[in-house]
Amino acid sequence: MQTRTPRRAARGFTLIEILIALSMAGVLSSVAVPTFKGQLQKARRADALVTMMQVQLAQSRWRANGSGYATLAQIGVSSVSSAGHYRLALSSDADDHYEVLAAATGAQAGDTLCRNMLLRVSGANVVQASGPDSSVANPAATNRKCWNQ
Repeated sequence: MQTRTPRRAARGFTLIEILIALSMAGVLSSVAVPTFKGQLQKARRADALVTMMQVQLAQSRWRANGSGYATLAQIGVSSVSSAGHYRLALSSDADDHYEVLAAATGAQAGDTLCRNMLLRVSGANVVQASGPDSSVANPAATNRKCWNQ
């Protein structure tokens, strides 16, 4: 009589195991992607903050040598932020104050709460505002979040 040798069990993943692994990866990515997008938008806001602070410094130098504030071209600052995520607009109605509005462009326009950021300088008073539109009317807590404070 001949004895049969036991067969080795096949090694590998079953379809059920693969589906479980894929569903776990899907759940993890659904949590990670929004967090990543939020951090990316926050990092891009720094582009606007740096550019607006450059405008503020250049305007201070210009004002120290004259009686009023200058245009972006006169102070040598581009109307687009250094990384290109924001478009700048400078307005000055009088010799004692000015406003710089940074409006998000491209992918950063998806940053709905902080899409527009405003720096208002009037004498020694500096006001930082933000909002989803040009009215920049965010509440104080959201405003601090937009300005990374």
